Amino acid sequence: MALFKSNVCRPTQTRISFGMTSGLITNMALIIGMADWSGAKAVIIAGILVVGVADNISDSFGIHIYRESECLSETEVWLGTFTNFISRLLVSLSFVAIVAFLPIKAAAICSVLLGMLSLAVLSYSISRAKGAKPFQAMVEHISIAAAVILASHFFGGLIAAKMQGGVHG
Repeated sequence: MALFKSNVCRPTQTRISFGMTSGLITNMALIIGMADWSGAKAVIIAGILVVGVADNISDSFGIHIYRESECLSETEVWLGTFTNFISRLLVSLSFVAIVAFLPIKAAAICSVLLGMLSLAVLSYSISRAKGAKPFQAMVEHISIAAAVILASHFFGGLIAAKMQGGVHG
């Protein structure tokens, strides 16, 4: 029995699933966590762009090494690396557009609605491709994203309160 298989059957979504999920959850959390900060729009856009490039490169490199450890072909490794980077970058740029063109409160609401809908569609698509029950996966994935968003809102509020309260560090 072979320890590694390079021709494992994978759904089409495999190449974009990590980048898309990471981009959706990270950007929703960043926007919600910083929505109450003064001057937040420019700061949020800068944050999205930094995360959308620097953290994206780091994640893509991690995916690259992980895919190499699966003993996949060089083509498959690089295709996975590239599609992860591009999918996450496109997700990040879509959130930049939302924040740039909407008032911050509306952008926060719109980003969560769009992000959760996108996550639900991705979860549904992957579940169907695996022959699993989509509803269970959708609830699980949306619950995890909601927990991250709520934590970001809480900590963002604490930081905003400390900044506005004149605490100097």
